[in-house]
Amino acid sequence: MVVYGGVSMDEKKVLRDAILKTAGPVLVEVFLGTLFGMVDMMMLGRITNPSEAAASIAAVGVTNQVIFIALSLIQALNVGATAMVARYVGAKKEDRIESVVRHIVILTQALLVLPIFILGLSFTDKIMKFLGAHQDTIMYGRNYFKIIVIGLIFQAFNFSIYAVLRGSGDTKTPMNINLKVNFLNVIGNAVLIYGLLGFPKLGVTGAGISTTLSQIIATIMLLRYIFKGETIIEINLKNRFKFNKDIMYNLIKIGVPASLEQIAFRVGILIFVRIVASLGTVAFATHQICLNILSLSFTPGQAFGIAASSLTGRSLGAKDADKAEEYIKTSGRIGMIIATTIGVIFFFFGSFIASLYTKDPEIIKEASKILKVMAFVQPFQSTQMITTGGLRGAGDTIWTLVAIFFSVLIVRVALAYLFITVLELGLIGAWYAMFCDQLVRWALIKLRFKTNKWKYINIR
Repeated sequence: MVVYGGVSMDEKKVLRDAILKTAGPVLVEVFLGTLFGMVDMMMLGRITNPSEAAASIAAVGVTNQVIFIALSLIQALNVGATAMVARYVGAKKEDRIESVVRHIVILTQALLVLPIFILGLSFTDKIMKFLGAHQDTIMYGRNYFKIIVIGLIFQAFNFSIYAVLRGSGDTKTPMNINLKVNFLNVIGNAVLIYGLLGFPKLGVTGAGISTTLSQIIATIMLLRYIFKGETIIEINLKNRFKFNKDIMYNLIKIGVPASLEQIAFRVGILIFVRIVASLGTVAFATHQICLNILSLSFTPGQAFGIAASSLTGRSLGAKDADKAEEYIKTSGRIGMIIATTIGVIFFFFGSFIASLYTKDPEIIKEASKILKVMAFVQPFQSTQMITTGGLRGAGDTIWTLVAIFFSVLIVRVALAYLFITVLELGLIGAWYAMFCDQLVRWALIKLRFKTNKWKYINIR
């Protein structure tokens, strides 16, 4: 038997197969979901009135900042749920999963969704203006903002259930549901944005209605799946909810640093976005198009990061730390190969991709330059996302907080101000700052992984 690096070739194959089985559905789900999102943005960019098109894209960007904050905090709590479920599965304690589901759903809805729902509907214009939206963006995007905030109720529930399913190793169910509703969302967007099949022409508001309806449909599909009893999640509505101090301890221990990490990240992004928004609506629309394209490159990191999180947690639950380490390393290698390929596509075909969003030659030219810059960061971005996923699966969220705080809130913001405001490099300066942020974050996460301290974090 051939042995390499302390692990036999047969064992490596078993590990690789487990990673691909777990990450494969997530990669398909996130990749196609991102493509659907790109199509949505392209639809808005093709609105006949150029000023409305630019304002609509900018409105989506502004709204996304709020939704991303909410979903980031929700995901932060879900990190604890995923880690706990993975550990419980590895330790053969599946009977604790129902309590995890009840705690995570109630906490996310009460602590996060409800406050954002109230504030979002009560202060729509003020929030959009604070985020850098100009008057035309607020005029076209006001209703879109409100509709998306309403849909957050259902999206948050869906995210919590997906986190539990993925922690148990079930990545196919989230994939199947998301692909179906994303397909329906694209159709709904086309119908309501352009007024097809006799429906009114609603522009960006129609996109909001379609997106929220798709989240409601996803919730209905998830509930049907759970109550059919075909999953590791067993919910008995006759059982009264009781706070479990061990589960609360785990959620606080893992979720609070993860939440602070996301707060630091989103505060940094908000400041960053305000700096970019100062360049005007067209520049901000270009920025949003590039972000939308760049989101495609996050898919390997997200998919293999989720796989690393689930498999690391289960391995540590089974008291096999070496196997957990190998899962993270192997996931990183596979993800990096895919991310590098995406980087090559960005570098050579950036102009073509940008032209799918807009016919404006100025925007296409600027977007092409930006994608060339970001092509070089792809391997580092993917590796740090996957390694971070493994650390979170182990319950190690404090160091990821430190890495995010320093790289985003300090490095990205400071350099963006320097490049845009002081050196007056324009929009490309913002992306130079993002490039530096990714490199610093990769170095910090890699450093933590090599200490092996994440292997010895206990979960009750």
